[in-house]
Amino acid sequence: MTIERPVFDGRMPAGAGDLSVERHGIGPVPENNRYGRPGRLFTVWFAPNLTMTGVFTGTVGIGLGLDFWTAFAAMALGTLLGAAPSAYLGTWGSLTGTGQLPLSRLAFGRGVVLPGILQWLSSIAWDALIGLFGGDALARLVGWPFWLGALTVLVLQGVVGVLGYEAIHRLQTVMTFVLGAAFLALSVKLLDGVPLPSAASAHGADRAGAFLLTTTVALSLAISWAPYASDFSRYLPRSASRPRMFWYTLLGMAAAYLWVQTLGLWAAGLFTDQTVAGVHALLGGGALGAFGLLAIAASAVCSNAMNDYSGSLALQTAGVRIPRPLAAAVAAVLGFLLVLWMHAADTTARFQNVLLFVGYWIPGFIGVVAVDWLARARARGGRPVDVHEEFARPQPWWPAVLAFVVAFTAAVPFMDTTLYVGPVAEALHGADLAYFVAFVVSVAVYAPLRLRTRSG
Repeated sequence: MTIERPVFDGRMPAGAGDLSVERHGIGPVPENNRYGRPGRLFTVWFAPNLTMTGVFTGTVGIGLGLDFWTAFAAMALGTLLGAAPSAYLGTWGSLTGTGQLPLSRLAFGRGVVLPGILQWLSSIAWDALIGLFGGDALARLVGWPFWLGALTVLVLQGVVGVLGYEAIHRLQTVMTFVLGAAFLALSVKLLDGVPLPSAASAHGADRAGAFLLTTTVALSLAISWAPYASDFSRYLPRSASRPRMFWYTLLGMAAAYLWVQTLGLWAAGLFTDQTVAGVHALLGGGALGAFGLLAIAASAVCSNAMNDYSGSLALQTAGVRIPRPLAAAVAAVLGFLLVLWMHAADTTARFQNVLLFVGYWIPGFIGVVAVDWLARARARGGRPVDVHEEFARPQPWWPAVLAFVVAFTAAVPFMDTTLYVGPVAEALHGADLAYFVAFVVSVAVYAPLRLRTRSG
């Protein structure tokens, strides 16, 4: 499978601290352009997940009628189940020098246009989910209308996304400390003045259903990074320790999510759909309240810059021949329009629907690419990965696309959103098992097809 150089290749960062515009697209990064250590994966996955989106997600368990500790257990389970695939896929970056969606061409062949477009649309949806809070925070801080605050946040994130890989890594290193300080202040205030919720209103089968739905919501947040994973490790040298890459990614992602989701659980009564206002009130206004609002806006820039960057690689993977920096800017613009739509009506309902729907396709994608990767590893018989050799042997497109579509279709009856509740989810008192079903079905359908085909 060939890559057209004029659009998909280009200038790469020369090393840590090189903040020139990265024009390099989906072409594999040559080994002589690799640099960095696995430790930088902790900050690149920790800082962007210290967001109010995670706090808002944390309120879900209490809203469904669970007590604090049951909701926390569900959130922790879902977070770990969602973060593990992202950490595993991220280890492929140093072996191949290739981003996650570009690498999925090995399994999907020409059919990669389907997950490529879905990932591009998902990156725009995440721009809106996170930009919603960042724009609100900046608008409240400066006294602007919401649209101007959201526009400013998305312009800033667009700039970082255009600059590319190294700018994102450097920003996340700095913001790990800045955002860590802000959320620490918020945590101290919670411990001091807000009582821990304890009462539960859901019982019996309703409680079990609420537990599973809360687990799925938390899982959907963490697993959403899986199609991005190796995008932020593709410049690491082949010699980078894969176990360290896995654990730094898992720890960074899980620590951030569990921290902010716990805040949401603890102060669910304050946060609801007025999350930003709740933070400002909780910090007591004044300089500390202003710092909290500024941190929320900054966290949106951190997270959404990664959405725009990965979205640009996904758009190129789908076959759209535009330079990577321009593709990143387009994602930011479309994200701004979606933010305005979400802010115009019932924010809570629209937030939950977008959060779940943008992720339902991901487990099927993971199942397909994981099976293909393992099959290729077995065929190599212990030889090192040669990405150019692998790209010369793509799989036929139809088995992966068939498994992907069948997996999503099989998951539909298990879905639970405010727009649609599948019959199985309804029978299970609201439990949403769609993510688990999609993964299992994708593996069950694709594995035998993959074994019966050989690279062409």
